[in-house]
Amino acid sequence: MDAFHRPRCDTVPAWAQLQAQYAATGAALDLRQAFAAEPGRFAAFSQDAPYVFADLSKNRIDAATQNLLFDLARQTGVEVHRDAMFAGAKINTTEDRAVMHFLLRKSAPTQAAPASAAIKNELAEVHATLDAMLAFAETIRADSGITDVVNIGIGGSDLGPLMATLALDAFATPSKRMHFVSNVDGHELAALLPRLQVGSTLFLIASKTFTTTETMTNARSAKAWFEAQGGTDTARHFAALTTNVAAAKDFGISTTFGFWDWVGGRYSMWSAIGLPVAIAIGAANFRDFLAGAEAMDEHFRSAPLEQNLPIRLGLLDVWYRNFHGFSSRSIAPYHSALRRLPAYLQQLEMESNGKQVDMQGQALPFDTCPVLWGEAGTNGQHAYFQMLHQGTDVVPVEFIAVKKARHSLAGHHNTLLANVVAQAQALMVGKVDAGGHRNFPGNRPSTFLLLDDLTPASFGALIALQEHRVFVSGALWGINSFDQWGVELGKVLAKDIEPRLQSGDVTGLDGSTAGLLNRLR
Repeated sequence: MDAFHRPRCDTVPAWAQLQAQYAATGAALDLRQAFAAEPGRFAAFSQDAPYVFADLSKNRIDAATQNLLFDLARQTGVEVHRDAMFAGAKINTTEDRAVMHFLLRKSAPTQAAPASAAIKNELAEVHATLDAMLAFAETIRADSGITDVVNIGIGGSDLGPLMATLALDAFATPSKRMHFVSNVDGHELAALLPRLQVGSTLFLIASKTFTTTETMTNARSAKAWFEAQGGTDTARHFAALTTNVAAAKDFGISTTFGFWDWVGGRYSMWSAIGLPVAIAIGAANFRDFLAGAEAMDEHFRSAPLEQNLPIRLGLLDVWYRNFHGFSSRSIAPYHSALRRLPAYLQQLEMESNGKQVDMQGQALPFDTCPVLWGEAGTNGQHAYFQMLHQGTDVVPVEFIAVKKARHSLAGHHNTLLANVVAQAQALMVGKVDAGGHRNFPGNRPSTFLLLDDLTPASFGALIALQEHRVFVSGALWGINSFDQWGVELGKVLAKDIEPRLQSGDVTGLDGSTAGLLNRLR
């Protein structure tokens, strides 16, 4: 078995055994009864990983199911696929690319830990770019003339840096205001520009190709505003995060930081795309962020299946999607700084695993990626938790909590922690009410991820954990988690539609599209 010739999950013996296990006991498993029968269930279904403690005990699994899931991982060659990724193999087969975002946070090689020949040159380039990018970040941090930094990007060039900057706000310098513009809807940029001063603003244009329509539309408008306000020093007030140095130069930008074709957008905030994060929190904290992710990389690479948290989470995702038929997962971070985590995870998982064909292009006979959605607690409790507790759909919930508060307001953090623990408990235990309206069925599954503190290192580990968990479920399903062809069609059609808005030409369009165009004109 190798990374490119692995059996798909539904073709190995463990799949049929899991189907039998689900029919026999899995479908009817009651968590309340399981805890009553197993005094050691919490210890058996929880574990430590770098910077993250995970309680999986409130999930609808038992020892027999978990063992069959481990068999499924072995029989489908998940470990083989993982090792191929870390070795630099081109596992992104539809684009003929390696998948090496892990290199972006890998320590510089030493005599004791040299780099392998396959990645030696790339790792050297990574560290050269990282050093230059962090040096620039420190220059900007020390420049009292720059008070506002505006990151213009979209997708992975926006979601990751925005989320990370918010998450690590406790470590950010108060002397820089960070702004993020992604939507091509001009209302977003137009609302920001009046709050800026032309002489004290730095614009970061984040686009791998420097051709992304939304990003370049916003970039051109930002430059037009800059010039209209009397700005002349584009070199000082604009920098580009791109591989297309020539296009950036034509735009008037001389400061550029690039990255590589083996970095997918949704995996890129560890690269130069993370420059706004580095400006906000500083070089030392950014290196800690990378180090936390590297610690989780090493855990994923070396821990045995039974103690490998990304593998356990990925297996659980497959168990819920393909056997229980749960079609969504709710992300509930009980820390306001993590409020953009659900949006980030939507792209990470749904763009990666929202596929209907395997790596050979064959239609899959089973469901793949669930819908991810959520909101920061406790806000979510006063919105969608009603459905989680009493709705007709069972939705697994992933709670994320942080033990230590970074504020001194009395009483707040204990109330927050009490709520997150209570919600997980309430989903499981439920409450019987003869009248019906106050009946909570319970037995609703959840995972609980706990960080001791929200630091650059623990946050890096948390995000790397999610990346690898997505890798695992994609590997089990036999899909390519690293392309995103589904993003392309709408872009192509928009290029046809836009001139029609001006001309009114509806030739060849379907009735609805033609009708909408006429209505919009």
